[in-house]
Amino acid sequence: MSSNRCAVCKYFRRRCPSNCIFSPHFPPNNPQRFTCVHRIYGASNIGKMLEELAMEDRAIAVETLYYEAKCRVQDPVYGCAGLIPWLQQELNIAQSELAKTRAQIALVSANYVAFQLNGVDDDPSSSWFS
Repeated sequence: MSSNRCAVCKYFRRRCPSNCIFSPHFPPNNPQRFTCVHRIYGASNIGKMLEELAMEDRAIAVETLYYEAKCRVQDPVYGCAGLIPWLQQELNIAQSELAKTRAQIALVSANYVAFQLNGVDDDPSSSWFS
């Protein structure tokens, strides 16, 4: 028995075997991480998912499950899909700002070209009073 049980084994008050599938992903110092994921998916389903995955894919799967579970707790109806309209709005705002900035750059460039064509000297070193 490991003296430092993982969060899952602590939650269920059981011994933590040395080959516990949960211990690398649910450390004992962060029990709320497992509690959040367990509330949405259940420990049995999490275990089944992890067993089906290759070792190198498990960490990212647990991160994804945790993120989705947090979103589902915060927004029970839409979960992480509820972020999509907000992100689309942010994208529209950024695209609008980009279009305005490009228009301002075009205006300044056009004015600069017009000043050069009219013979206006834009060199700050030349002075009217020299």
